[in-house]
Amino acid sequence: MEANRTGAGLTGLATTAADTRSLTAADVEAARAETPGCATVLHLNNAGAALMPRPVYEAITGHLAREYAIGGYEAKEEAQGRIEGVYGSLARLLGAAPREIAVVENATVAFDLAFHAIPFAPGDVVFTSVAEYASNYLAYLRAREAAGIAIRVVPDDERGQLDVAALERLLAEPGPGGRARLVAVSHVPTQSGLVQPAAAIGAAARRHGALFLLDATQSAGQLPLDVAALGCDLLCSTGRKYLRGPRGVGFLYVREAILDELRPPFIDLHAATWTGPESYELRPDARRFENWEANYAATLGLGAAVDYALDRGLEATWARVRALGARTRAGLAAIPGVTVHDRGATLGGIVGFSVAGWEAEALRGALRARRDRPDGTAGARPINCSVSVASSAILDFAGRGVESWVRASPHYYNSEAEIDEFLGAVAALARR
Repeated sequence: MEANRTGAGLTGLATTAADTRSLTAADVEAARAETPGCATVLHLNNAGAALMPRPVYEAITGHLAREYAIGGYEAKEEAQGRIEGVYGSLARLLGAAPREIAVVENATVAFDLAFHAIPFAPGDVVFTSVAEYASNYLAYLRAREAAGIAIRVVPDDERGQLDVAALERLLAEPGPGGRARLVAVSHVPTQSGLVQPAAAIGAAARRHGALFLLDATQSAGQLPLDVAALGCDLLCSTGRKYLRGPRGVGFLYVREAILDELRPPFIDLHAATWTGPESYELRPDARRFENWEANYAATLGLGAAVDYALDRGLEATWARVRALGARTRAGLAAIPGVTVHDRGATLGGIVGFSVAGWEAEALRGALRARRDRPDGTAGARPINCSVSVASSAILDFAGRGVESWVRASPHYYNSEAEIDEFLGAVAALARR
């Protein structure tokens, strides 16, 4: 498996040959030319669903056309080699082996399949962060009801990220009769630009014999990942966000060494073989977490999106996303009446902000519905942002005095001129 690994340091950021260069202005223009949506919208909702580039669209529609022409089973058989190639692409993205990859419906399904496969015992402790995502935390609450686990929220440090020293102390003393069973953290939360110190978290978990489940839903495609450097046992993500793939498909990484320790919460004739009236045998790879019916057009779209990201280089992408995020953050902070909510030692492309006098949903709607540019000329493109609400991250929102804020999330294909146009639009709305 080491032959499939890329070089990485303790940051957990993988480095490939394509990452030795920076994205140039020509690279950005080429990406924009391959993204027809750039002509119709100013898209700053990449943390929701990014604009797909043309090769991704063509991979999806090309397979749908074959299903239309010759039948679904036959189209899948025809595309089998390319479908297998998706596992190799995902493995390269993560520094993993193809047999450690499962392709599933979405990131939440991937997270739940991994989490509920862990054989918890009463008193087992799950450690998570203040910034944890709602769906993940709901899984912890459900396991507390069903299996009697305990949930420990690790406090933030003075920079606003998970306090690794506090995690070490909690792992060493999980509580009376408890066992440090799992550390589960969202690498980049849904609501802000925080990037958690995932490699340090993974190292702490490994030192204390706990499994480490990383939710990379917002980080895959935004920044480089290497599961070995991160110390990941399990990782889940989606295709639709910074990877620029389609909706309705995601993936799960399972470290091969722990595969047989886990029990998939459900199985079918794809995940296992029915060997006799009273017996079955699980697949020997991570595909034991899949099921027989799959959206192969979306799977091929995911593979095309991963290849597209790898071709551009994740280090180069990360450098540009961070720069655009910083430009957005600084510009917003300079506008009277605007509050930027991001905190953390490392900040990425997601920017959470509020404007005095505006409800978040109304502000999002005003940006989406605008018809005039800040200079008064007509024909402005709609600006796509989204809204983060307290119910998606209750622990993080608690104490901030805000129930929701707007989330802007640029990607490498956004131009500096678009960021400045967005800032001008926000400034105009803030003056109202």
